[in-house]
Amino acid sequence: MENNNGYKVVTQKKKRTTTYKVIMLVVLVAFLTFLITSLVMYQYFSNGKGMSNFSMFATSNENDIANTLEKYKRIINQYYLGEVNDEELKEGAIKGYIEGLNDPYTEYISKDEMEDYMEDTMGNFVGIGIYMVKNTEKNQIQVLSPIKNSPAEKAGILPGDYITAVDGVKCNGDNFSTISNDIKGEEGTTVKLEILRGNETLNFEIQRENIKVNPVEGEVLENNIGYIAFTSFDDQTAEDFKAKYEELQKQGITSLIIDLRNNGGGIVDEALEIAGYIADKDSVLLYEVDKNNNEEVEKSKNDPIINVPVVILTNENTASSSEILAGALKDLGKAKIVGTKTYGKGVIQEVLSLPDGSGLKITTEKYLTPNKTEINGIGIEPDETVELPDTVTNILNVDRNEDTQLQKAIEMLK
Repeated sequence: MENNNGYKVVTQKKKRTTTYKVIMLVVLVAFLTFLITSLVMYQYFSNGKGMSNFSMFATSNENDIANTLEKYKRIINQYYLGEVNDEELKEGAIKGYIEGLNDPYTEYISKDEMEDYMEDTMGNFVGIGIYMVKNTEKNQIQVLSPIKNSPAEKAGILPGDYITAVDGVKCNGDNFSTISNDIKGEEGTTVKLEILRGNETLNFEIQRENIKVNPVEGEVLENNIGYIAFTSFDDQTAEDFKAKYEELQKQGITSLIIDLRNNGGGIVDEALEIAGYIADKDSVLLYEVDKNNNEEVEKSKNDPIINVPVVILTNENTASSSEILAGALKDLGKAKIVGTKTYGKGVIQEVLSLPDGSGLKITTEKYLTPNKTEINGIGIEPDETVELPDTVTNILNVDRNEDTQLQKAIEMLK
């Protein structure tokens, strides 16, 4: 599952009532039209395929692109020694076109990848059960954390491990968008991982299973302080959060720590629902602003169920939907933030499901906190800045005895 993603999921099926926004069919048709007129080869149109529905949308610029691609196609057909697969050429053209936006959060998802992508988004998939992140500094694929009780955790995969090969094929950060599919597969089959841990290279053979993701964990700390942590906002995370809080409430907690460190985000509506458990009814939680400066306001819909002091833990890996939750509660005076400045991803993506089965995760809006503070590229400053000690070598796996950020939160809530 990729880190640093705040997104809405749009499909043509009836959506769950608390999860997704519907994108009008005309938007899908117009976008599909744009791709077709821009990227499909001239010969495709000259055969009369698809022209009757979409030709009215073509522009001279789009035709220039199509004509340019047609020229390259003629050169390939004339000189290229190997076999030519027109479908793969088209896929490559679309991916290259989207990459030309230079937006790290916008990506084309092929038909073959779409099903797996949506399963990941919902938090259910067949695999070994790990969250991964691209370590841009080292250009490596790093394990954010194994899912509790997953095959990866049972095999001994640890947070901070680097995946250097899958089934004998070397990989690095350049393979991040495809490596998830390489690791996943049919239930009962195995995958071989080469892991770099410190200076040691380790090899694991792990059997794939149907992973039931339940990322919300909690416990009661000293002084009846509740503690809840989770690493992503998946489908039903808000419900799991509520259930965990109610479980801790029965154990007599009088305050709450929400640990969003290393939480890379996920489904925006899940974050808003959790914020609504704490904020007063009708409180502004988020402003969403599109490219035309149209502003949509998200508000808390119900009376709060959490009425105890709250502290939120953040660090440089707290991103997107996590920042939405932290920013809303900070601005509303419903929580104090402890730790270090957050990642700074203040834009939202929508996953458009296209009629041919492919999809596009595209940046459509920026978000502002209730005080209309911009976050993108900036991040959220904590109320109490607390660095981890120098003895901590891996922020993804901090021993409680060295966790100065958690200790500060406990001190504030005593």
